[in-house]
Amino acid sequence: MADGALTVVGLVGGECFGRAAANAIATATVVVGSPRQLAGIRTPAGAATVELTGPLDLVLDAIAHQVAAAARVCVLASGDPGFFGIVRALGARFGSDAISVHPAPSSVSLAFARLGLSWDQATVVSAHGRPLADAVNAALRTPTVAVLTAPDAPPQRLAQILIDAGIGARQVGVVTRIGEPGETVTRGDLPSIASGTFDPMSIVILTTPDPIDTGPGLAWGLPEAAFEHRDRMITKSEVRAVALGKLALPSTGVLWDLGAGSGSVAIECARLRPGLRVIAVERNAEDARRIEANASRHGAHVDVIEGTAPDVCADLPDPDRVFIGGGGTDVLDAVLARLRPGGVIVANYAVLDRAAVAHQRLGNLSEITVSRGVSVGDLGVRLAAENPVFVCWGPSEQ
Repeated sequence: MADGALTVVGLVGGECFGRAAANAIATATVVVGSPRQLAGIRTPAGAATVELTGPLDLVLDAIAHQVAAAARVCVLASGDPGFFGIVRALGARFGSDAISVHPAPSSVSLAFARLGLSWDQATVVSAHGRPLADAVNAALRTPTVAVLTAPDAPPQRLAQILIDAGIGARQVGVVTRIGEPGETVTRGDLPSIASGTFDPMSIVILTTPDPIDTGPGLAWGLPEAAFEHRDRMITKSEVRAVALGKLALPSTGVLWDLGAGSGSVAIECARLRPGLRVIAVERNAEDARRIEANASRHGAHVDVIEGTAPDVCADLPDPDRVFIGGGGTDVLDAVLARLRPGGVIVANYAVLDRAAVAHQRLGNLSEITVSRGVSVGDLGVRLAAENPVFVCWGPSEQ
């Protein structure tokens, strides 16, 4: 590919930034952009245009065709195209060394500027094609957060979910149509934003008036009282803490929780690793609805599948991690057949015979025995033993 044959130019309000960016547009023989972007610039005389609409793969094919024909292609983008933008897709298709990028200020930097705020310590989360739980988790843990909202996750929905999650007081700014006619900046709190109506393609800035403890304090093995459950059908917190540690959760991938019960394990996994897709399988319809309610309560994104393992597993994506809350060897064997290379299975059993079989397949077995203090009035405290639980774990190659 000839030098300069494929350039990407960021625009804000129809303007590019810098001489190199202006020259990339002025010398292009093909200009690619959204209808709004193409209408807002002066296209070079004789240059062809390609609308950046429809499936991205088709647009990339059109760009590849033009480049192969020795055209000088300039792709227009909004703001900084390397920030949640088209540079990732172009780099994957053509190679990063084949692209010249001329960014404009990103929408996030402009949103903070409109609000008069610094953002060197901000966390930025996109809700475009990503679980809204990622933004909720970031807001719960971080004093300054920017969220790029989306049609299915507009600012008012984000605000209401944060209120439902018990986030506490936040100062909120919603910036819409940055750098364009009709730009708006709205300041308020979560209730006022939740009761409003906003363009879904906005930037929401959340800041807290009070410091958030962001130091060591990562917690798992939440108490059973943190989850609604049926007849104490829940993995005890101490056992859950061990299971979560053995799972060694990756930052991304797929996790199955089979026989999810209250969903406590699945929900903790989703809280700890927002980028992990967590799928909870539960055969009891009432419990399945309870998992959904518990997940909403904790601001966690969990896909709940009502059905029996291993029957429903055939339609699920291959897992990187699996937690099995019981069941027979047929469930374990089905999981072993589907586990991705390097994956980990953790299985809990109340019966030693089943645990012994799982140990043969997985290679590791521990008995977790927990005794909890119970007050006996003036006599002090006695220890009340919970039923022992056998935890088995291991990768598929063992």
